[in-house]
Amino acid sequence: MPSKYVIHTKHMPHRFEPVIKSGIIAWEEGCLKCAVCVKKQCVYGVYDNRRLDPLQMIESIDNQCMNCFRCVQGCPRELIHKSLNPEYQALGDSYWTPDIISDLWDQSETGKIPVSGSGYPGPFSGPGFDSIWTDMSEIVRPTRDGIHGREYISTAIDIGKTPVNLTFDNKGNLVKKLSHIIDIPLPIILRMPPFGSLGDKTVQGWALAAGRLETLFALPQDMIDDGLKNFDQWLMPEVSSLGFNPAGIPKGVKIVEVPYCDEMDEIVKDLRDFNPSLLISVRIPMSEEMEERVLSTVKQGFAIIHLEGAPDGCFHDDKNRFVKDGIRSIHIKLVENGIRDRLTLLAGGGIALAEHATKSIICGADAVFVDFPILVALECRMCRRCTMGLPCPVNIESAPLDWVAARVENLIGAWHSQLLEMMGAMGIRDARRLRGEAGRAMFFEELDSSIFGSMGEVEEGCELE
Repeated sequence: MPSKYVIHTKHMPHRFEPVIKSGIIAWEEGCLKCAVCVKKQCVYGVYDNRRLDPLQMIESIDNQCMNCFRCVQGCPRELIHKSLNPEYQALGDSYWTPDIISDLWDQSETGKIPVSGSGYPGPFSGPGFDSIWTDMSEIVRPTRDGIHGREYISTAIDIGKTPVNLTFDNKGNLVKKLSHIIDIPLPIILRMPPFGSLGDKTVQGWALAAGRLETLFALPQDMIDDGLKNFDQWLMPEVSSLGFNPAGIPKGVKIVEVPYCDEMDEIVKDLRDFNPSLLISVRIPMSEEMEERVLSTVKQGFAIIHLEGAPDGCFHDDKNRFVKDGIRSIHIKLVENGIRDRLTLLAGGGIALAEHATKSIICGADAVFVDFPILVALECRMCRRCTMGLPCPVNIESAPLDWVAARVENLIGAWHSQLLEMMGAMGIRDARRLRGEAGRAMFFEELDSSIFGSMGEVEEGCELE
């Protein structure tokens, strides 16, 4: 049995005060100057330790408050209140919600799974990944040691084409040489986000994190410079159809990604001439034509397909179809054609939480790309000021290399623990076995159709008896 894969995390504090969900409002006017002041009774001393952060022009009292509400309930004139922070509510957008950003910050700081005292507070049905419920039947009878005990749960996957069978000659030698594959210990690949206030240390920190996690880091080829020369084996260059030059790919690189385009054959030929052992992944956008493109790509002999969704977890050309739908439809199509085991299916776009990675694998992906979460790990607020040429409020580009790497390690460490928790609750001991295991999940659309589909469509003005 191989040694157990463990991601070692350590507390890595924020560089800036995080935006808190609720804040304290204390009205001094009307104060009775009580002999027993509730502010002095605070067991956490937040009123005594309050200070002003001149860089952000905010008070530290909100960040130190532990939400015990003792001062709110104890003030005789009701002068102290807790209210939602409008700055918190303005974080991100409708998909990258403030709660998701806050959870990613917490995991990047602590490396631990975020826990709510009353359980999962999110929606139990909705669009996209929220419409999937996973099987947790084994959680009622856990193993004697738990998921971190003696029972081994493997999260490793293979990238590349695995042989269907082996053929030997009369002397016991392999007739056909084995195809080249890459083993990574977790089904998560880091990827450069489409935008962000990035510096050289930021990119190097992500590459360092990929090396420590023993996974891959996908980034545009033109962003690879001498600062990344020690991370060649962990890099996954994304080549462009415009002005492609294979000589710019470092020699230690094992895998390259090319876009699905008219120039794809010419680009692949140049790559094969440059380095015949290179693995090649073809990036296909999630759109109406993706099934035909995937099948034609597989027939051409490509063994790695990257299904790229939009950042909001939808198709590029249809906001009513989601990443999980695209993954599942392609997986089923490949199974129907008897070619699913011939390739590795990678997916990305809108992977915002650890559960999204697990649900993507259940839908049929072998691994997922994570882009924006590794940016949010660096305290990004998804304000998109950088796309407008405005300065970043948390100066991500100035973050130290080691801090960047440690924050990403903490985030992926927390995600890895959650993957183990979900696999353990399902009774699955290998991530390869989890792929396409739709029987371990319930899909809201299917349940809704099977239960209420026979009732037909309810039109406006129709009365049900």
